[in-house]
Amino acid sequence: MDTADSTLPCDAIVIGGSYAGQSAAMQLARARQRVLVLDAGMRRNRFAKASHGFLGQDGRAPEAIAAEGRSQVMAYPNVHWVHAVATQASGERDRFVVIDDTGHRWQGRRIVLATGVVDELPTIEGLAERWGRSVFHCPYCHGYELDRGRIGVVATSELSMHHALMLPDWGTTTLLVDAAFDPDEAQLASLDARGVTVETTRIRSVKDVATVALLDGRGLVFDGLFVATRTRVSSPLAQQLGCAFETGFSGEFIRTDEFKATTVAGVFACGDAARTAHSVALAVGDGAWAGAMTHRSLLPI
Repeated sequence: MDTADSTLPCDAIVIGGSYAGQSAAMQLARARQRVLVLDAGMRRNRFAKASHGFLGQDGRAPEAIAAEGRSQVMAYPNVHWVHAVATQASGERDRFVVIDDTGHRWQGRRIVLATGVVDELPTIEGLAERWGRSVFHCPYCHGYELDRGRIGVVATSELSMHHALMLPDWGTTTLLVDAAFDPDEAQLASLDARGVTVETTRIRSVKDVATVALLDGRGLVFDGLFVATRTRVSSPLAQQLGCAFETGFSGEFIRTDEFKATTVAGVFACGDAARTAHSVALAVGDGAWAGAMTHRSLLPI
């Protein structure tokens, strides 16, 4: 953007500068709209060494992908990028106001929420410290690199059956029930058919690369662990604006229609905060569509 003057209304304020936000901002920039990106710099995959499954970027460091994306977005002179946390949002279509943590007030005709989500892991000693390194949530993102090794699934609910039944395609799999649920006969038969070992002893901690210490003193050595986290939208702005939410298999997300419009006129949402399935590739596609549809909503037709 030619100026950072917060008294001048933007065509669109994109809140969140990770993959979905960058993708939305690029579509709007290419449509020659005046775009402001407010970014707190807290990418969800900042703990991972490499990102996988995103065509053209497979195996690259997440920070490198994000940095290159930002540089490409910022090549458009009609984009202004502010490193700040958006703390408040109010207003209505064509007259939105967003306040950041420095006290600046930004005006915009449209808002695109690309705030992402926060992962909530089980409170098992040593688990969080290995998140993104040897503890994962997405087999498609990290399963291949385990090289058909030993995989543990730390159950958080009955939904962990999904992980346990998928992961034998990536390695020898053990389901660590950890009292999260009690598999019934049909579930046990399905696990057995997939060659999954079921471990019912409670977990004490995780140590080394991915060794699970059990309460009975045994240690089960794995090459990687998978856990289905609970997720929550990382920003309160959607609630402040009055957006409706839906409940997915991992937590609540912002409800959008097929055009990525929320239930509040003039507010769009994309990426992990606005869908139940998550990956970098999905976030980029989601953001591109949200950006295009936000532009369409600005047209006088």
